[in-house]
Amino acid sequence: MPSSELRQNVLTQARSIVVKMGSQLTTAEEGGPNRKFMRAIADQTAELVARGIEVTLVSSGAVGVGFRTLNMEKKPAGVATAQAVAAVGQSGLMSAWRQAFARHDIETAQVLLTRADIETRRRYLNIRNCISELHQLGCLPVINENDTVSVDEIRLGDNDVLAAMLANAMSCDALVLLSGVDGLMDGEGQVIELVHDALDAHAMVTGDTSELGSGGMATKLEAARLVTNAGEIAVIASGAERNVLIRLMDGENLGTVFMPAGKRLSSRDRWISMAVRPTGVLVIDDGAVRALAERGKSLLATGIIEITGAFEKGDVLVVRDERGHEVARGLSNYSSAEARSIMGKRSDQFARILGRQAYQAVVHRDNLVLANQ
Repeated sequence: MPSSELRQNVLTQARSIVVKMGSQLTTAEEGGPNRKFMRAIADQTAELVARGIEVTLVSSGAVGVGFRTLNMEKKPAGVATAQAVAAVGQSGLMSAWRQAFARHDIETAQVLLTRADIETRRRYLNIRNCISELHQLGCLPVINENDTVSVDEIRLGDNDVLAAMLANAMSCDALVLLSGVDGLMDGEGQVIELVHDALDAHAMVTGDTSELGSGGMATKLEAARLVTNAGEIAVIASGAERNVLIRLMDGENLGTVFMPAGKRLSSRDRWISMAVRPTGVLVIDDGAVRALAERGKSLLATGIIEITGAFEKGDVLVVRDERGHEVARGLSNYSSAEARSIMGKRSDQFARILGRQAYQAVVHRDNLVLANQ
């Protein structure tokens, strides 16, 4: 499908979108929030809302605004200092967004998240319910990673990934990543209008990041992969482009658009396959691979030939074939110790081995999401 046709068929029909903006856009060169940019985004968002489109903003910039507010010469390197600077900057960032939307009588709502909020199923559902209710109340949700408490172990890594996970949680129709560049470039510096596979596009990335940002094109491609694998569309475009959101949603050929997979995943399947870091790996034989991929069966212990990691019942596991290719991800019915004790055994042996009644499947089909669906 050509880029123009995809945009016309999908973007012009979208009723809910997530828009992510990086620090290089939300932070002014002279310091503080980039109010001109924020007013432009507010004007465009207000028009989209008037059309009946739900818009959720993901805004970086707390650290950028904070260290400029504190007259620091460069972005802080230490964890504690960065957290403190983010605490200073976040209030200024939200104040600027509130002022930008006040001209349109739209109230803004701040939502700060960490990885634990995404990976914990109950919190994940609470986030989805909260953001949905904010839209119902006529409020504009503005999301950011909670840099004041995030450390490496619980960081999502970049707001590009956070935006993708939110788009998946909300089952939004599109993810728009606004950047300081016009899109993904080819070897000659020309914008690639259409990408069929975000994973393949990683070969084109240089890994550069802005002075203020924590990500780069690599994280944008990862975000695009998360969304398109779930069956939705993603776009990377320049935030400096005039009326960029309006023109994108009108189907204009701006930036790079990423082709969605053929099947749309449910919100629950998106959480299992993309939101949670797996705690273990199950290696299965070729017969079990066929049972999962071709016949839609549950994963039985008889097909498991290797187990790695320490996990508990309900944890997310990666299922791989004997050649190391990912076959699926799913929720385990057993702890790692229990799984090792029944590995390769028939289900009618489980009660004797475990000393209790047990599940027939190690991962039930209802809790399993195949890779590359």
